[in-house]
Parts: sequence; C-alpha cells; structure tokens
Amino acid sequence: TAHAAGTFCWPELSTSDLSGAKKFYTALFGWEPDDVPMPEGGAYTMLKVGGNDVGAMAMMQEEQKKAGVPAHWMSFVAVTNADETVQRAAALDGTLLAGPFDVMEAGRMAVIKDPTGAIFSVWQAKAHPGATRINEVGALVWTELYTNDMKKAVAFYTGLFDWTAKPMENSPTPYTIFSFKGQEKMAGGALEMTKEMQGMPPHWLPYFQVEDADKTGDRSRELGGNVVVPPMDIPNVGRMATIADPQGAEFAVIKLSGAQGS
Repeated sequence: TAHAAGTFCWPELSTSDLSGAKKFYTALFGWEPDDVPMPEGGAYTMLKVGGNDVGAMAMMQEEQKKAGVPAHWMSFVAVTNADETVQRAAALDGTLLAGPFDVMEAGRMAVIKDPTGAIFSVWQAKAHPGATRINEVGALVWTELYTNDMKKAVAFYTGLFDWTAKPMENSPTPYTIFSFKGQEKMAGGALEMTKEMQGMPPHWLPYFQVEDADKTGDRSRELGGNVVVPPMDIPNVGRMATIADPQGAEFAVIKLSGAQGS
C-alpha cells in the first residue's frame, strides 16, 4: 500500500564504494541486498529485511563525485503529485535540483533543496510504494532535519506538506516536531544546529531502529565506521547514537523505550 502523503517513505544511500557499503550495512543491520540492474549500467541495490524493502543503495554518480559531494543518505517524502510539489516548493523559495522525472514504472521523483540548504527527494509512487517495512527493528523509524534557520525551515515544510510544527515540550535542546495536519501522528523532527555543528551543512538524517544503540555503535566501529555522536538517552523516547559509515555517510540508530519500542 502507498504511504500517506507527507510520510518519509524511502532512505537511499549514495556511496563512493558500493561493495564496501554493502558489507558494512549487511553486517550491521542484517539487511539482505538485492541488486537490480540499471538501464544505464551498474546496479541499484534494494535492501531488505525478511523479504521486505527497507531502503536502497547505489553508487554515486560521477558528476556528484567530481563536484565533491560526500557519501550521504537521501530521504524521500511521499507525495500525491511530484510536479505540483515542485511548483509549490519553488513558490516557497525551494530550489529544484533534479526532476521531476519518471523512474521506469516505479514512480516519479524530484530532488529539492529547502531555503536553508537541506536536500531531500519527493516520491510519487506508481509500482513501488517505497519501504514496505518501517517503524520496526532494522528499518527506518524517524527522519530529522538539522537546520541553521528553524523559522525559515518550518515555514517551508509546513507550506509544502500537510504538516504542522510545534516545539517539543521539556526538550533539553530546542526541538520541533512535524505532525500530520489534524492528527497526532508525527512526520519527523527538526533541530537548530548548535555552534559545535558549525561548518556542517543543513541536512535530513534518517534513524534506523535497533535493539541496542550501544552495541550497534560498537559494532559499527569494528566494521570500519565511526560513532559521531556517542549513545545518549532521550527522555521518554529512547537511546540513540549517530554513526558515519566507512565512506562517511551519516545516519542515526535508536532503541525506542517502553511502549514505543514494541
């Protein structure tokens, strides 16, 4: 079934070393890689858990490498109409980086940069809805914006998607929650980058659910990755860590606490 519009529906890794990334993530998360040959050559590697898609990885395009684009995770948001979303993004001071274009029979997509500089993709599903497994161990569970201008980011995303934004209560650092309009259901989060993060470009960070954030952090180090933010507790949410894979792409892992983890 298709994801509701405004849902983060697909995490996709662009990497400089496909076989290295495959080794790292299959060992870390137990993902099963499934290579789909691409018409222009090379492969698009679907990542599965128990036969269900959780995301994908592919080699970075040559022009991206030449432009100095680092390895990164791209977050896709489900939309009902990619072309209309692109027009709306432009009216809200977003920048179209690619598309909209059809991905064979799978769907239609576009790559957009928000006014603060964070890049994301939109996905209008056709044959491929996106991840068929989310919000469980080994799968995408949360996506979070790191921005240098919260006011601008909130205006953009609440204008683009059917989201509302409100500051999280009792948060040790200012944190904004995006929710679906008229619903309790959360779409994602956002935090203003601190002085320590200066020099880091604004970005969306995917979170994958794990059974143990500490063990996953340790394991990532053994596999050649790097723990960027050591495991820490987030009150009433869980325990999380931010990890960089051996090629430098960053993602977060979280063990959810209590009822959320079930």
